[in-house]
Amino acid sequence: MSVNPAPRAYQVVLTAIENDLRSGVLTLGDQLPGERALAEQHGISRASVRDAIRILDVMGIVRTSTGSGPNSGAVIISEPSAGISQALRLHVAAKGINVREIVESRILLETWAAQMHPRDTVYAQQVLDRTAVLIMRMDDPQLSRDEFHRIDAEFHVLLASTAGNAVVESMMESLRNSISDYVAASIPDDESWQPIVRTLRRQHKAIHHAFATDQRERAAQLLEEHINWFYSQTR
Repeated sequence: MSVNPAPRAYQVVLTAIENDLRSGVLTLGDQLPGERALAEQHGISRASVRDAIRILDVMGIVRTSTGSGPNSGAVIISEPSAGISQALRLHVAAKGINVREIVESRILLETWAAQMHPRDTVYAQQVLDRTAVLIMRMDDPQLSRDEFHRIDAEFHVLLASTAGNAVVESMMESLRNSISDYVAASIPDDESWQPIVRTLRRQHKAIHHAFATDQRERAAQLLEEHINWFYSQTR
């Protein structure tokens, strides 16, 4: 008869914090008790408590800082993309997930978001205004490749956010972050980058125009073509 292994000590803390979040005992902005208090409360070592806090930090559930006061120690936040992105990056590095699968998932999410009618039309217009500025910034011939990629990522995440789904928005940001280093490294020099960036600029403008004129199906089609084309240039 198989016996389930006993949970590791730090898992006791993770489970307790999850329960407190679900019940409302803990909410965003709350500070967790100190290491000593948590260790005594759960009957485990302070080292195990530190392990739990580190895991929560990586997952984007808490932010840790030294010192004293209301913002010191471990404070409850909610940044889901941080934990998802880190996990995906490690699995891509370990070859458990390949870049093509990330690209396919991104297409699935972005095209779905593009076809959704905005839940908040005022916010959607703000996104269109913001992404129009980003397009102008991407036209700057002096813009570095790294800065272009950063603005490019913001452009895509912002457009996806108009669908009003926080999970999709977090996944979008995570998927892009998980392969950003691979994409950057796949373009060997600025000479190779120049013809690519010229096409990217045209594609971004066409995508933005489709969103701005409420051509949802067209926007989804352009996004899929854009993502597949860029992947074909960098793989």
